[in-house]
Amino acid sequence: MVSWFLQDIDFKLKNKIRYGKWLTQTTLNKGRKLKALAVIFCSDSYLLDMNRRFLGHDYYTDVLTFDANAPQEWPEKTSGGIEGDIFISIDRVREHAILYNVPFNEELARVMAHGLLHLLGYKDNTHEEQEIMNREEDAALRMLMNI
Repeated sequence: MVSWFLQDIDFKLKNKIRYGKWLTQTTLNKGRKLKALAVIFCSDSYLLDMNRRFLGHDYYTDVLTFDANAPQEWPEKTSGGIEGDIFISIDRVREHAILYNVPFNEELARVMAHGLLHLLGYKDNTHEEQEIMNREEDAALRMLMNI
């Protein structure tokens, strides 16, 4: 189940049902099930504060993902399903859409996929991991076009 929230920003996501189906199907395609996912849209300042408080990073980011399951349980923990929170800075998504010359909705979907992929155990610390993450994001975006 996917739940949608706003934190300190005025934003309306169109097609919530479609995005929810897509995130659920993406999880199923990876051999996992989605138990509970909260997607929280927020501002740059809100996410910067979270980045500082929880990760000790003093920079803007487009997405932060918090897994409700302990990292040592991935990917073996399949029975309980994926549970977590994805915080997305709408300010950063808008800026990146302009910077990368892509439609806002495409960039937003990419960031949603990125957050979900972290919950599925994907990392992006090294160049190789980033390449894998980018390929998986692209695959998820292609799937969204068919939902």
